[in-house]
Amino acid sequence: MSPSRKRSLLVRLLLLLLAAGLGLGGCSGPDGMPDAPLTDGGGSPSTPDREPPLTFGILYPMVNDSYEMITERAEEAAARHNVSLLVQAPDEANLEQQIRMMEMMIKRGVDGIAIAPVDSQAIAGVINKAAAQGIPVVCFESDSPGSKRDAYIGADNRATGEVIGQTVARLLSGKGMILVESGMSRMQSTRERLHGLQNYLNRYTEIDVLEVRHNDGSEELAARQLEQMISDHPHFSALVNLDFVSSASSVLVWKAKGLKRYNFALGLTPALKQAMDNGQITRIISQNEQNWGEEIINALLLRANGLEAAKRVDTEIRIMGD
Repeated sequence: MSPSRKRSLLVRLLLLLLAAGLGLGGCSGPDGMPDAPLTDGGGSPSTPDREPPLTFGILYPMVNDSYEMITERAEEAAARHNVSLLVQAPDEANLEQQIRMMEMMIKRGVDGIAIAPVDSQAIAGVINKAAAQGIPVVCFESDSPGSKRDAYIGADNRATGEVIGQTVARLLSGKGMILVESGMSRMQSTRERLHGLQNYLNRYTEIDVLEVRHNDGSEELAARQLEQMISDHPHFSALVNLDFVSSASSVLVWKAKGLKRYNFALGLTPALKQAMDNGQITRIISQNEQNWGEEIINALLLRANGLEAAKRVDTEIRIMGD
């Protein structure tokens, strides 16, 4: 049995024991809601037969369809364990807003927080503040290893970049010219993916990277950058997208221009899967994002009940379309 399978079975056993014998009671904070955009979901109302629900916060770097998919899975897992969710995200990636939203979750007194940090170093202080107040914090998608976070959930981003490089090299037979569209330049996950991609291409191929752009979490900026790069380098062989925003924006550009070039996307969403079926996407490199929601709830449940959770939950890498 693989280590990941053993871990999954152990987590399920512990959660069943908690639900059956220990209860999942927790304390909620003040009734005042934060003034930032907020959605409640996934929880079950308290009844005389059940303990009051725990409240977990999930904080994304920006609004995006990929995160909606993760929220849906988290809500399904939360509903099974009498957990209420507070889900927040800036409209577009913004460090100051993300810090402010997390400060409000801490003030409210949530029982655990999951965050995909916009800036791994800059967010460490507020993560440490939550930890100092006894609120467990897990990072997902992008880590903050210098903070006092309890765990990281997601794939190895440097390895993801290398897998993307391998996939590109295989289709281009190790030669050609590519464009790269990436996300937030300060986000650790995107930096690691870019490094992994460039390292693989430089070491094992003759593929030239014509240009790299960073969209900073803006779909509008990503689309403009893609159109400009395509105009500046009309003979490019392939486009590589290293984040969710770039991948979604590339589909619109491919449709508008009727392009037939290779297009590599990150993140398996229903929309990207449909785009691959329609020929706008060549390959999707997935970090099994569809599993992050349940892994987040499992990790926070264990920590909120004083039990040890794995410090690293590797959701692995998958290539779609091969």
